[in-house]
Amino acid sequence: MQKQFIRTYLNNKVLAYLLAAGFLFIAMLLGISIGTVSVPAMDILNIIGAEIFRYTPNELIESMYANIVMNIRLPRVILAGLVGASLAIAGAAFQGLLRNPLADPYTLGVSSGASVGAVITLFFGISIPYVGLFTLPLLSILSSFITIFFVLLFARQVERSMKVETIILTGIIFSSFLGAFISLMIALTGEELRQIIGWLLGSVSMRGWAYIKIILPFFIIGSAILLLNSHELNAMSFGEERAQHIGVNVQRRKMMILLAGSMLTGAAVAVSGTIGFVGLVIPHLTRLLWGPDHKHLLPLSILTGSGFLILADLIARTIISPTELPIGVITALIGAPVFAIILMNRRTERRG
Repeated sequence: MQKQFIRTYLNNKVLAYLLAAGFLFIAMLLGISIGTVSVPAMDILNIIGAEIFRYTPNELIESMYANIVMNIRLPRVILAGLVGASLAIAGAAFQGLLRNPLADPYTLGVSSGASVGAVITLFFGISIPYVGLFTLPLLSILSSFITIFFVLLFARQVERSMKVETIILTGIIFSSFLGAFISLMIALTGEELRQIIGWLLGSVSMRGWAYIKIILPFFIIGSAILLLNSHELNAMSFGEERAQHIGVNVQRRKMMILLAGSMLTGAAVAVSGTIGFVGLVIPHLTRLLWGPDHKHLLPLSILTGSGFLILADLIARTIISPTELPIGVITALIGAPVFAIILMNRRTERRG
C-alpha cells in the first residue's frame, strides 16, 4: 500500500513537470513562430540547433528567418520567460512565507519600490561607474530592498506580532504611496516621461540580448536561494512557532526569502516595467493543481510563469497588430478574472 502511494506520488510529480515543461516549450515555439512574418516550427528548431551546436543550417531556410529568430523573437521570448519565471517564483515564496494567497510582489509593495528606483534611474540618467548596464537593475533591486524593509518596520510598529494581514495591508499602503509618487513625477515633468509611462505599463519589446544579460544573474541567484529554502518554506507554512520547534532559524530564513524575492522582482521590473498578477495567480493555480510542497511548487511555478508570460506577450503584440498592447494590460485582463474565480471557489468550499 505504501509503495503504491509513493509510486502514485512520483508519477503525479513527473506528470506535473512534463506538462509544465511541455507548456513552456509550446509557448516558446508559438512566441517565436507567430508574428508579421510566420516562421515554420521546423525552421525555428533548425536555426536554434545550428546556433547551439555550431553546424550549418539547411540551405532552404531563408536568411531572413534566421535574423528574425535570433535577433528579434528569440531574445524577446527568453526575456518574457525570465520575467514571468522571476515573478512567479517570488510570488510563490511570498505566499508560502506569509501563508496567504493574496501575498505577491505587488501587494507587498516590492514591485512599486522597484519601479520608483527604476524610474529615478531612467529619468536622471544615473550610471554607476564600472557597473554600466547593471546600474538599472541594481538600483531597482536596492529600492525594492528598502521598500520591504520599511514595510516590515511599519508593520512591526503597528503590531509587534506582525500578523500576515498587517504585513499585506502595510504593503498595499506603501504600494499606493509609491504609485502616487511616480504619478507625481510624471505630472511634474510632462513630455519628458512619456517614454517611462510606456515602460511602467510593462513590455519586453525591443529589449534584445543585452537585457537578458541584465536579468539572468539575478534570476539565477534569487531562484537558487528560494529553491534552497524550500524545506524551510514548507515548515513556515504551518506557522513560525512550529518551524522554530523543528529547528528552523525563522528570522534568518524569512529575511533571506524576502530579500531573494525582492531581488527577483527588482530585476524583473528593471527590464520589463510593472507586470501584475503573474506572481499572484500562477503560484496559486500551481498550488491548486499540484499541491503546496514548495520543493515542487517553486520549480513548477518557474516553468508555468515563464510559459504564461510568453503567451501573454504573444497576445499583446498580435491581438491588434501592428499596434502592440502593454503586456501588463494582458496579464491584468487574464489574471484578474482568474483570481476572482479562485477566490469565489475558495469561499464556496469553506461554506460547503
